[in-house]
Amino acid sequence: MKLCFLVEELYRCDGMPLDVVRRLVSWGHQVDVVRPGGSLLRVSEEVRAGTHDAWVLKTVSGGPGLALLEAAAAVGLTTVNDARSIRAVRDKVLTSIIASQHGLPVPPTYSAPRASMFADVPEELFPLVVKPADGSSGRGVRLVADPAGLADAEQPGEGQLIAQPYVPNPGTDLKVYCLAGEFHATLRRSPIHPDGPADAGPVPLSSEVAAVAAEVGAVFGLDLYGIDVVLGPDGPVVVDINDFPSFRQVPDAVSRVAGAVLDLARAGGGAGRGVRVPAAQAPARPRLSLGLPHPRPVPGAGAGLPVGAPGGVQI
Repeated sequence: MKLCFLVEELYRCDGMPLDVVRRLVSWGHQVDVVRPGGSLLRVSEEVRAGTHDAWVLKTVSGGPGLALLEAAAAVGLTTVNDARSIRAVRDKVLTSIIASQHGLPVPPTYSAPRASMFADVPEELFPLVVKPADGSSGRGVRLVADPAGLADAEQPGEGQLIAQPYVPNPGTDLKVYCLAGEFHATLRRSPIHPDGPADAGPVPLSSEVAAVAAEVGAVFGLDLYGIDVVLGPDGPVVVDINDFPSFRQVPDAVSRVAGAVLDLARAGGGAGRGVRVPAAQAPARPRLSLGLPHPRPVPGAGAGLPVGAPGGVQI
């Protein structure tokens, strides 16, 4: 297959996705890497229907790569993920609205251009987690104990912010990664608890959390994505959604992501529908399994990835 990877400058030396590119090439595929933020582009030549089997984007919020991905989709090319889905999870205000309307377990969300404006949030909802509306990778996330602490939470040049009530937790987030229907869970230190427990690595994934992760993908039309989950007193709460995350600590992550990209390219983009408009349907019941990873075959072999290693779930 012939694939085009759009890699923003932030990730030009990053193993994810460049190791995926190398793995695909080693399997005999042709992969073009385009750097939309660091090179001259002849847009009319870069986006031509039929040139590539699929386009894949590793983006930053507001980066130029998303516009190219949208252009590729507009002329009928397969994209991974769907550009509309990426926009929906890159704007955390929009993410919270869509998630709430579809009944996903997300905290109440407030938005303001400055942290001090969150003083009007009911005091009983404090402490608040404040973060940039276009943030990622834990950037700019802070915990504000009470309204008096909002002044110290001000940071210049952040743009729009969101604030959500803090969900009590032991200092770790449950990171759930999805690769075209295959789910893996890892424990990571929370960005608002820098002195919390060390990262614990892969962990078993409960059917309840797997069902939530599957519903997130269905609602937003995502195929490669990750969610941050806090296990609160009332059950799992989704506190963040990311397209094409790091897949850190997922067993054999490079081969699994590369295989998922191939499967999605062959299927014409998998979910590829953008954000779901009707009310959410009941999520499918996950099938829990403990399969072992295996190398990705050379092109022409059967489609579909193996069920994950310990902690993996196949929907």
